[in-house]
Amino acid sequence: MNWRRSAWGLGLSIPFVALLAYGMTNDPRSIPSPLPGKPAPDFALQTLEGRDTVRLSDLRGDVVVINFWASWCMECRVEHADLSMAATMLREKGVHFFGLLYNDTPANGRAWIREMGGQSYPALIDQGSRTAIDYGLYGVPETFIIDRNGVVAHKQIGPIT
Repeated sequence: MNWRRSAWGLGLSIPFVALLAYGMTNDPRSIPSPLPGKPAPDFALQTLEGRDTVRLSDLRGDVVVINFWASWCMECRVEHADLSMAATMLREKGVHFFGLLYNDTPANGRAWIREMGGQSYPALIDQGSRTAIDYGLYGVPETFIIDRNGVVAHKQIGPIT
């Protein structure tokens, strides 16, 4: 009788273990995003300072780089200096950088920027993470490059250098 229970237990656990093992072999960064090649979802977001509203549609004709970040994100620290430097270097070429604060508070975002030594591009508040949902965000950091026609040209999952 015990061998039957053992056989049932083994028979039920093998498919579960196989499914788990298969899932561990997949890299989430290899999941293709549906956005590249399609129009970028429009947004109208307030700056972290609360003085202005940025509308993506107002920037049609220029290249836009959108970086989703959070104060609790360790990899965001890795890319921060490179993004700020690139934003400064490319500003004269009509490239606009924006950091979208994801799943975080404005107070934490402001403190993080101060701690990191400042930021050369505006940070925007994604209230309720609606823009992150529209962009199909997997996590932070993620960066989207939008071409002059308003089409997503590239999506980078993880830190960008």
